[in-house]
Amino acid sequence: MAFDKKLLDILACPVCKGKLQHQNKQAQLICKFDRLVYPIRENIPVLLETEAKHLSSEEMEQLLNKD
Repeated sequence: MAFDKKLLDILACPVCKGKLQHQNKQAQLICKFDRLVYPIRENIPVLLETEAKHLSSEEMEQLLNKD
């Protein structure tokens, strides 16, 4: 079972409550505003700030250009 993209309508970044962007290839959700990447493990988004990876502006741009 794959990640259900319908969830993106109701999921939000736990830090800023903003919209998240899904990256299927990397199995992660991205908050552009906070530059955080949340993992998706076993098709379940892990929306914990402690599990998120912080990105620099350059890393964020590279990541968004991949997908």
